[in-house]
Amino acid sequence: MPLHVFGLTGGIGSGKSSVGAHFQALGLPVVDADQLARDAVAVGSEGLSEIVRRFGADVLAPDGSLDRAALGRRVFSNPDERQALEAITHPRVRALARDRFATLEAQGEPLACYEVPLLFEAGLEKTYSPVVVVAVPAELQATRAAARDGVTRETIQRRISAQLPLAEKMARADFVIDNGGSLDATKLRAEQVLRAICDRFGIPVDRYAAKTKTRAS
Repeated sequence: MPLHVFGLTGGIGSGKSSVGAHFQALGLPVVDADQLARDAVAVGSEGLSEIVRRFGADVLAPDGSLDRAALGRRVFSNPDERQALEAITHPRVRALARDRFATLEAQGEPLACYEVPLLFEAGLEKTYSPVVVVAVPAELQATRAAARDGVTRETIQRRISAQLPLAEKMARADFVIDNGGSLDATKLRAEQVLRAICDRFGIPVDRYAAKTKTRAS
């Protein structure tokens, strides 16, 4: 059976990482694009060297690693700068993702999840299908994201504005997971979505659903 990869996305602070972590707890391989992005610009990498050439050494931390907060301040409010950064990182992230998926397929995995914050923005909805969007009300999204990152609401709003509106992502999704309630409710909905995806590809649901039967029954 070939490897099928579906996409998991949402907005800043929507809770997609929590859903991804739950999928992993069920035994589903999850590849995190954010982690791949960090790998692509690790100390000593060509990706980091290119960022320094483009944005200057002031985006480096004292230990020589990328200061993601400093770089974020440069790019979130400037579309041209953001596009320049994406031109450096996106091809490298895509290459790393292909390598990870090839490894999973060689290991005999039938299904994997690709967690991508900017899935729609990068035009990946047909590459990684179906698409699952994790959503929360706008006010809760901003509150959670500001608390998580330790920044002001104004900063978070600028970051949210730099992404496709969450409502549009929901409209384009194949499945939506509402993360506006309790964690247990979110997990239950995630399990329902995972079973539906397994059914779509003819994958035995017990491969991932064994731990969820009590809660789902």
